[in-house]
Amino acid sequence: MKKPIIVIKFGSASITTAEGELDEKVVKDIAKQVAVLHQKYNIVLVSSGAVAAGKKFIPKYAGTLIERKAAAAIGNPLLLQTYSRYFEPYNLAIAQSLCERHHFSNRSQFLQLKKTYEELWKNNIIPVANENDVVSNMELKFSDNDELATLIAVGFGAEQLLFSTSVPGVLDEKGKVVPEIRVIDKEALSLARTDKSSVGLGGMTSKLNFARLATQMGIKAVIFGIRTEDGILKSLKGETGTVCHPQPTKISSRNKWLASGSLIRGSVQVDEGAQKALEKRRSLLAVGVKSFLSDFESGEVFQIVNEKNIVIAVAKAKIDSKTLKTIESRQNIELAHADDIVLL
Repeated sequence: MKKPIIVIKFGSASITTAEGELDEKVVKDIAKQVAVLHQKYNIVLVSSGAVAAGKKFIPKYAGTLIERKAAAAIGNPLLLQTYSRYFEPYNLAIAQSLCERHHFSNRSQFLQLKKTYEELWKNNIIPVANENDVVSNMELKFSDNDELATLIAVGFGAEQLLFSTSVPGVLDEKGKVVPEIRVIDKEALSLARTDKSSVGLGGMTSKLNFARLATQMGIKAVIFGIRTEDGILKSLKGETGTVCHPQPTKISSRNKWLASGSLIRGSVQVDEGAQKALEKRRSLLAVGVKSFLSDFESGEVFQIVNEKNIVIAVAKAKIDSKTLKTIESRQNIELAHADDIVLL
């Protein structure tokens, strides 16, 4: 039988010391636990830490974009060397996978990535994915590896997505771990603290937002503390950290990719009537668009917000927004077909 897939994300704060050095004790423990899971699962490790590992080689490092790129170029081989050294005793090889957003927004490129990972798994090799910080401006400015881990998990149909952190899980106002979150709504998102580590790009808000996307796509997500004894093994069983429960979904693989992996190029606001039609799985007609918040071309993906400015769906455009604006009568013009709309 085909092994189920799990994606495990390690943030910079999880695998580095306070001084920014790679914490080899943590990496050694990761290898030990992953070796156990490897028997039953196909595993993707999404690991930050390259910038943190490389920045010490740059005098007077100040964290500018170009300095981050240079630090990543230095730190990437150091990070992989460390992983390789600790996986070798378990007869497990690892492979580096440096990713950018276009690898997911382009369907054919994404499928190539998926086939490559499947070939690695077939040969007993574990892929270690990371943002391609050396050349990727967009990821450094707008996102982090929480997003990359989620794109892989959703696109590959993972069973579980594990986010390791430097804290034991999502904490309530008293500092105690919230053991489970049934639905990640506004109340759940309010639990996230606004602070983040000095070595990473993300924080708890990022993890909860991407855990929300994963659970909407039917994937169980767990946010756990990396320094918990056997934390990876326990989190997979729901015995530690914060378990975010998956939501029922019948979304196809293609539309999961559309919802999570596509680059959002534009945005429209729709009226109440259009929102109700979308909820009934109908196409989006141009007459229901109240305003174009940003432009997009035919074939590009745009997001749909309701009258309260809440994102309710993403869709693939059948016509470009600039042309649509010039048409006076939009009564029967289909902006997006129902099959190309994913409700969020």
